[in-house]
Amino acid sequence: MAEYDNGDETVRRPAPPPVSWRLPRQFAPELIRMLLRSPPPPPPGAPEATAEEIASANIAQQDVIEEVFSEVERELVDDREYRFKAWRLAGLGLLIVLTLAVALGRLLVGGPPSVAELRAQAGVDTWPVLRIGVKDDQYGTAYYDQEKRIWSGFDIDVAYMIAEDLGFRRADVRFYGLESEDRARMQAADPTTGDRVPVQLVIASYSITTDRKSAGVRFSQPYLYTEQSVITLKGHRPVSALQDLENQRVCTLSTSTSQTALDKAKAKVTQKNRVRECFAALDAGDVEAVSTDAAILAGWKHEFPDKYEHWDLGLESNERWGVNVGENPALETLVNLTLYRSFADPEDSRWEKAYEKNLQSEIDPKKKTPVAVGEQPRVERPEVGFLPWEDPLG
Repeated sequence: MAEYDNGDETVRRPAPPPVSWRLPRQFAPELIRMLLRSPPPPPPGAPEATAEEIASANIAQQDVIEEVFSEVERELVDDREYRFKAWRLAGLGLLIVLTLAVALGRLLVGGPPSVAELRAQAGVDTWPVLRIGVKDDQYGTAYYDQEKRIWSGFDIDVAYMIAEDLGFRRADVRFYGLESEDRARMQAADPTTGDRVPVQLVIASYSITTDRKSAGVRFSQPYLYTEQSVITLKGHRPVSALQDLENQRVCTLSTSTSQTALDKAKAKVTQKNRVRECFAALDAGDVEAVSTDAAILAGWKHEFPDKYEHWDLGLESNERWGVNVGENPALETLVNLTLYRSFADPEDSRWEKAYEKNLQSEIDPKKKTPVAVGEQPRVERPEVGFLPWEDPLG
């Protein structure tokens, strides 16, 4: 309490209260103007304030002004942040609208076909079953066990992977064993009737070459890299290069890419339509070696480890296996879509599981003769139309 003398009595004037309140933001500018005005003079007869009272009042006024300025500053900062966020949200909304407009425009005017359009163009939805031409005598890649009536091998698992993405259950997939020369014409023989059966896909250790593409074969992108190698009977002198087979009788598959290299090495080449026929000739002593893709030969070596010797030729060139889709470009894109998914999606391990089960298990633990490249070949993203929220490519 502050005191002053009024002549007759001592008057007590209460000290200014401490500033403990928070100023409502909307009153801050008006209050600043009020506080900056000069204080009104005391009424007539009222005692003048002492120096202590004036100093105390000035300090209280200064505290209020500082609080007001602080509150106004916070108000301005919050306002700027609010406006910035509002503009940012507005810009984001505009970007989303433009993205949707561009995506819809691509779909409606000249964009790549959607998956539904590709299925319609390929005719997939009209097929009650999916007929696939494969090999049936290649352990590890494509083999049919007649007693158990079971198909197995890397090519078989790749075929099931493609069929699944095309919408076919395993029970709706029909495999037909075919000979090498039938891979281009996409014709197989029905095992029960012997009739010629057209197939929609050929997945049969079929190497992609310029000559085959020039002849009209339409391949998917590659799904496996392997290389040419050689198998002999146990006890044969070592084979480290194709030149070691000069003047020797060597069996290979008809229409096989392996024949060109054997001709250059001056081997005496015999051709068969099925690899089992080559091994029958080797067992009978009619030929001294069998040469074709390592992924094929490794299966026979793994099945009969005490009979055969598998030799790595150290060739730098790769054999690139692809799927023959026939005269069906839309089906080619759909197959490439499956291969791209299995390559690009880290959660899609179907290819890796197929390789580990069928090919990795065939690597000789002692000689470690190469079988195939243990990583899926890089697959380019196919041109497929889609909306941003339903990307079928992953």
